Amino acid sequence: MRSLCSFSAPKTMAYLVKTHALRDGEEERFETLEQDAFINNPSNDLVGGGINAVGNRLSKWIVAALFGSVLLLRHDGESLWAVIGFISNSLLSVTLKRILNQKRPVATSRSDPGMPSSHAQSISFISLFTLFSVMEWLGTNPLSLFLCGLILALASYFTWLRVSQRLHTTSQVVVGAIFGSVYCTLWYITWKSLVLQAFASSFLVQIAVFTVAAASALGSAVYVLLNWSKEDR
Repeated sequence: MRSLCSFSAPKTMAYLVKTHALRDGEEERFETLEQDAFINNPSNDLVGGGINAVGNRLSKWIVAALFGSVLLLRHDGESLWAVIGFISNSLLSVTLKRILNQKRPVATSRSDPGMPSSHAQSISFISLFTLFSVMEWLGTNPLSLFLCGLILALASYFTWLRVSQRLHTTSQVVVGAIFGSVYCTLWYITWKSLVLQAFASSFLVQIAVFTVAAASALGSAVYVLLNWSKEDR
């Protein structure tokens, strides 16, 4: 009996190790297939289908249209300053992504890091600037409070979509929203406390702000067009 036990125990142990290794290999293959299906299947419920997926695809255009409308309505020095702030906020997001270098929640066709979410950072900047503009135009009253609440609700929904579509983790979106909000607030305070007076009294400052805003907008447009051409290839 002792010899039988001593003979069968190593074989049993070897069988268990082999079974465990095969199971791990199957799990790895399953995860790989799952990720490939996530990338290649355009009808995937997480990314390609449903109202939330459509909202996520349209969010950048809706927010851009909102920002453009506010700029056209303002057509003043502060709108030029906001353009510079928006572009520099985007550059800050790209820089932070390279420094933090945190992966997105799943393997997608997007190869760039996910921390912080550039969408959340940009949406927060634009939403807060719009909110500041509404309060300047209308003051504090039921209409302005309603519009501000609507803006914040829309921004929160578009930001949440980045998580629901598994393009970012919750922490990546939260960090992006915080950076965008803080940056916009500091940019707005800088205009009111430092730049506004110089802009109103100096033609050279006006030329400088206009030139930087135009160059920033042009550079951003070229960057977007180049990215589109790469995606088409």
